[in-house]
Amino acid sequence: MNTPLPYADNALEPYIDEQTMILHHDRHLQTYIDNLNTVLQDHPRLQSLSLEQLIARSDRMPANVGTPVSRNAGGVYNHRFYFDSLTPEIGLQPEGALAEAIDRSFGGYGAFREKFTAAAKSVFGSGYAWLVRDPYGGLKIITTANQETPLPPFHCPILAIDVWEHAYYLKHYNKRADYIDDWWNLVNWKNAEKRYLECRI
Repeated sequence: MNTPLPYADNALEPYIDEQTMILHHDRHLQTYIDNLNTVLQDHPRLQSLSLEQLIARSDRMPANVGTPVSRNAGGVYNHRFYFDSLTPEIGLQPEGALAEAIDRSFGGYGAFREKFTAAAKSVFGSGYAWLVRDPYGGLKIITTANQETPLPPFHCPILAIDVWEHAYYLKHYNKRADYIDDWWNLVNWKNAEKRYLECRI
């Protein structure tokens, strides 16, 4: 079942247009949900697992089950995480414990933004850039291809940008850098702070 966006379809304009949000959420995400449900309908024991549990255990499943579970559960997890990383409250900045951790790990917000932008631009083809807390308590910027997630290496995700072309092509065409610049206006640092604090538990 698809969960509604936490804001209106047009709430992120002019940075992300309404039609892109409708197609991205109602069609792309819904396709991953439908595909995952199709795989799980023949495996009742898997139906009670969370997305995180499905992703973590997929490599222990037979390939004909584990591969589609991993890809589609990853698609659902990544998209929901991405949509929750956005807000119509324009121009928020990191605050609190996360802001302090960014300063320690990257030397300040400006340096972090440059490194995160470079990582997002560097993704070859489709994928995501993530800010994560590593198993040792530090912050790292990583990228994942397609619908892979940061979860199997035991990273705790805090923030993500989707750089699949369907996330920006209607407005920004093939100009990923322009989309990334616009995305910074929409980052939900309140949610990122909440996730960071949860990662520390």
